[in-house]
Amino acid sequence: MLERLNQAMEHIEDHLDQAVEMEELARLAGTSEYHLRRMFSALAGMPLSEYVRRRRLTLAGAEVLAGRGTLLEIAVRYGYGSGEAFARAFRAMHGIGPGEARRTGAALNSQSRMAFRLTVEGSSTMRYRVVDRADFTVVGLKARVPLVHAGPNQAIMSFVRGIDPRTLEQLEKLSDQEPHGVVAVCDDLDPSRAEGTELDYIHGVITSAAAPEGTTTLAVPAGTWAVFTVSGAVPRAIQELWRDVFTEWFPSNPYRTRTGPEILRIRLSPEQTEADAELWLPVEPEHGRNG
Repeated sequence: MLERLNQAMEHIEDHLDQAVEMEELARLAGTSEYHLRRMFSALAGMPLSEYVRRRRLTLAGAEVLAGRGTLLEIAVRYGYGSGEAFARAFRAMHGIGPGEARRTGAALNSQSRMAFRLTVEGSSTMRYRVVDRADFTVVGLKARVPLVHAGPNQAIMSFVRGIDPRTLEQLEKLSDQEPHGVVAVCDDLDPSRAEGTELDYIHGVITSAAAPEGTTTLAVPAGTWAVFTVSGAVPRAIQELWRDVFTEWFPSNPYRTRTGPEILRIRLSPEQTEADAELWLPVEPEHGRNG
């Protein structure tokens, strides 16, 4: 998988002055466009579209400083329809406009080329199971919140704190399917998974009961789920579980993500410093995958 992902990275480098087709990148990586975006974001720490943009602006910056062609020629070469659009993007990355950078020879930022390697440590074993589930329904309270890659999501924390405890007690009594109890559900994420893009967050339960007044429902179709469990200090153990699923488990197993909600169940210790967590991710087999 990583070898094919690196082939896709080479393709990006060869086409930075052309249109980079996501469909072709997914074909080279031997996976779906959706999974490629998810995998890249988890491994690289940024959306694939952001990486391509930063690589283009890195090369464009070198050409600006070297005086190769007019600024408009450089803008067009790297996919910008106008000098103004190029100047805005250039300033956003380098902190200075292209004209001023050329006049002063200013120091610019550089996005290094990425290549992926699997580091084998052999010190940890991931606990997981694969489950085929019939369709089910999530019932709970919903908010539209920004995506946060690292650290606490303050929008989610504020939303959950504002829920009436009696409402949560009522919901928890409705839970009749696993994962049991109150769960955190993330759905309708932006395909880029860029920091700050929005998603639907539902704090609720999985149930066959009717939804109480004032709650929302999410119908989830039948499919396969990979279920990961971890115990440890919060939030570190849970954050590391997310990281390890995408950097270790997916590259080592014949599955890829599919579109669907991501479900997290957490059971805190009385001191609320330790937790048992269960993460449900929608997956599908990667048929014909090369090892």
